[in-house]
Amino acid sequence: MNNPLLTPFDTAPFSKIKNEHFKPAFLKAIEDARSEIEAISKNTAAPTFENTIEALEFAGQQLDRISSVFFNLNSAETNEEIQKIAQEISPLLSEFSNDITLNEDLFKRIKAVYEQRGQLELTIEQDTLLDKKYKSFSRNGANLPEDKKKRLREIDTELSKLKLKFGENVLAETNAFEMPIDDEEQLAGLPEGEKEAAAQLAKSKGKEGWMVTLDYPSYIPFMKYAKNRELRKKLSLAFGRKGFHNDKFDNQENVLKIANLRHERAVLLGYKTHAHFVLEERMAETPEKVHAFLNELLEKAKPAAEREFKQLEDFAKDLDDIDQLQKWDASYYSEKLKQKLYDLDDEKLKPYFKLENVISGVFKVAEKLFGLRFEEVFDIDTYHEEVKTYHVTDDKGNYISLFYADFHPREGKRGGAWMTSYKPQYVKNGVPVRPHISNVCNFTRSTPSKPSLLTFNEVTTLFHEFGHGLHGMLANTTYPSLSGTSVYWDFVELPSQIMENWCYEKEALELFATHYKTGEIIPMELVHKIKDSATFQEGMATLRQLSFGLLDMAWHGADPSSIKDVKSHETKAFKGTQLFPDTAETCMSTAFSHIFQGGYSSGYYSYKWAEVLDADAFAYFKVKGIFNKEVANKFKQHILSKGGTEKPMVLYKRFRGAEPKIEALLERAGLL
Repeated sequence: MNNPLLTPFDTAPFSKIKNEHFKPAFLKAIEDARSEIEAISKNTAAPTFENTIEALEFAGQQLDRISSVFFNLNSAETNEEIQKIAQEISPLLSEFSNDITLNEDLFKRIKAVYEQRGQLELTIEQDTLLDKKYKSFSRNGANLPEDKKKRLREIDTELSKLKLKFGENVLAETNAFEMPIDDEEQLAGLPEGEKEAAAQLAKSKGKEGWMVTLDYPSYIPFMKYAKNRELRKKLSLAFGRKGFHNDKFDNQENVLKIANLRHERAVLLGYKTHAHFVLEERMAETPEKVHAFLNELLEKAKPAAEREFKQLEDFAKDLDDIDQLQKWDASYYSEKLKQKLYDLDDEKLKPYFKLENVISGVFKVAEKLFGLRFEEVFDIDTYHEEVKTYHVTDDKGNYISLFYADFHPREGKRGGAWMTSYKPQYVKNGVPVRPHISNVCNFTRSTPSKPSLLTFNEVTTLFHEFGHGLHGMLANTTYPSLSGTSVYWDFVELPSQIMENWCYEKEALELFATHYKTGEIIPMELVHKIKDSATFQEGMATLRQLSFGLLDMAWHGADPSSIKDVKSHETKAFKGTQLFPDTAETCMSTAFSHIFQGGYSSGYYSYKWAEVLDADAFAYFKVKGIFNKEVANKFKQHILSKGGTEKPMVLYKRFRGAEPKIEALLERAGLL
């Protein structure tokens, strides 16, 4: 029992865990979970909601906690050894998951309860749980004959390995690329702070001069400010070629295998495509509805996008005699044009967005809206010294959640930003259990002369992930699998995306946007410029998001077996949304982690779908006041605390009084 993962723990005992603890802990926890499942399926008493559905819901809790610790580390603080363990463990977890889903005795009991659901007098949440448990079996092969069940197991095992390999390749490609610079001339255009960060990066890698990498805090400023077009091109092509080098980290084969296995799996289960399978359990319901939604937005956004692109082309031609605008010119000339039109750039804004102030600001917004208090605590074990921990209470002093925050890029951390949890919220035997929630981001570090100053985009990212965090922290349900962010995938972005709106409001900005040197509150003139520029190139941005959604559907909404070439399939999918000339040596699919590694397959459209929800919901706040307690309470009560206990549209209408209108988004985006 000296394995810290097998000793009961509340907060994850990171400092005690060694890599060699993981595999034995998984094996023991799987074995224990099997015994719990066995006891339920072999129970001789007649099946009831309590002895079958509820018992199953709380089975394997230790395994879930070990999994959350391990896979979160594999995203935020990984190394070769952890990646190797992940490759060994994932097939075992897939096999165990299939053993449950394909356990006939267990399914018989679940089916028996499901068939008498009309007479059971269940609460809404219990009824939802029963429906979800039944479908998790029927939608995953419980009704299949034996030979097809066997094939399903093989597919799931293979998919779990392929998805991990895909992610490892992207991370390896990101880490492998370095662009050393020894001539300061080549950094022309970069603000002083970015130069300093590049020098610090070089030094951290034992090199002289400056260094640029594919990590966002290094890549994005260079693409936005560097005058040197050749170096921008080199960096852009390296970024676009991740997983597309025909070498050991190439992902083309993985993409084709994943798409084909997903399709085979869906057909095996009686669905036309993977998208039909996935969307049955989404607000959008069918691929046809998703295409109609994306195409309606495309029709509205494309004319605006083409106008904006023409404006950018003309601007680049006038400024630098650029004949053909390329992808590596987009950020650079957009930034220059934005500065010209609005006299606004990130360098003017960054001094007002010191990381610590923005964190304090998002906490203040949560306090004003939902009565939450955040107190930094220093006695919680973490996986890296940079991780901060907070004790969250409500305005009556009740404990709400533990909150972890991890903000800077590292070698062992994947790119992007995400929210996750180390412990879910639920109520068991009448005892409430509160959640442990984490936000992970990749923001610019402090340098010897400056604190960590965020770009405005990083500010909205922090608010976005914190919105997911609130969804987890304020969860108030009975069952862990219906708690927090366990909602339909195209509903999950509403709490995150709505939080971004406060970043544009004077009342909110005045809470935290103060100059890191002088303490001066952000001038109103800059606030107006932020608001005015919010719709800058919104048509192009919308087209870009729609292109990703359409690419996702192109991989998952039809039979992929005839696709032989990843790049040409992608080019075809992008045809209706393309503005910039294609670059033959780059490919997005081979690094599209959202859909090939994460959970967004057939679901990338949900970012735009949720934008409609968030624009419509925030319009309600705008009418009543952005800190209106009545609206905030309704949002907390009907959206944030309810998790997946009811259908999302029911919850949304209870909050808003009506279904969301697409016009709210079009109006906000300036596309009407």
